[in-house]
Amino acid sequence: MTWFENLPYSHETQWLEIMMHPNPDLLRTTELNYEEWRDMLRPNWGLYTPDDPKGFAGRVRSRRICGFNASDISNNVRRCERSQRDVRLDGVDHYYAVFQIAGRSTIIQNENAATLVPGDVTLLDSARPVTYLNDGHEQWLSLQLPRRRLISHLGVEPKVGFGDRAGTRAGRALYQLILESAEDKRSISAPAEKYMQLALYDLLGALFVPSDRATASIYNDKLFTRICNIIKDRFADPDFGPCEVAIEAGISLRYLQKLFSQRNSTCSEFMYALRLDHAARLLHRRKLLSTGQPVSEVAYACGFRNYTNFARKFRHRFGHSPAAHAGDYA
Repeated sequence: MTWFENLPYSHETQWLEIMMHPNPDLLRTTELNYEEWRDMLRPNWGLYTPDDPKGFAGRVRSRRICGFNASDISNNVRRCERSQRDVRLDGVDHYYAVFQIAGRSTIIQNENAATLVPGDVTLLDSARPVTYLNDGHEQWLSLQLPRRRLISHLGVEPKVGFGDRAGTRAGRALYQLILESAEDKRSISAPAEKYMQLALYDLLGALFVPSDRATASIYNDKLFTRICNIIKDRFADPDFGPCEVAIEAGISLRYLQKLFSQRNSTCSEFMYALRLDHAARLLHRRKLLSTGQPVSEVAYACGFRNYTNFARKFRHRFGHSPAAHAGDYA
């Protein structure tokens, strides 16, 4: 049982009634036309285009919550879209959680539609198009979540484009944590802030990480394929090892090792296999072209620093020495 499952049900109605209302601080900010609203959103949230730019009125209030960039956002339009062109133009790349504070919205991403009422939250990907269908009186709180840190903590890519009702324990706990943190004007220490971020990641994991094995397996397979492609692009770099692979993939080293162990291998073994297979191809070409290139240069070109280590691993994989493979002697 996780810590948030022990949260009491008492006073739930009271705190929901208190918290799920338009933010008065946002309502006191200057009302913006579309160009002003777009320019305030763009640095953190990217480009969005409403269906009626001329009749547009909106507000944006930026802040920090639990150490994350956040914004209170509102507008009066029925439809607002972030297109594939917008994604290419602004290059914004992170996950973000959208908390419905007032009004009603249907948010569509990856062909998944999440209908949100006050108290609900959905997780979105800024690097993919998204469409908002609104009632014209909505207000959201958006929380920016660094992609690599979130995936590293969860150990898997989360599901995006799904909404969660405030009726679930994790949903209530997350909503309460965010809104109470937003309303608390007192500063907190850096260590305390880190613990709050971990709690937030845990709650997001409870809501948006696939729970069934079949779905989780699909996500893991996609992640593993991406990791293999990363290694294939960088294996010739002698400074590129499992730690660097984990950083590049945005996951923890422990989870990287788990993905390979599930497939009866290790990251190092996979990387060495790529290096040795590439070395074998280069040596075969050397033999066909009679270039006379030193075998040691082939080893170094494939990511090996030490020729002795290369020769030992090559013999173990292919049953003969690199020189024999190159045709220097039988």
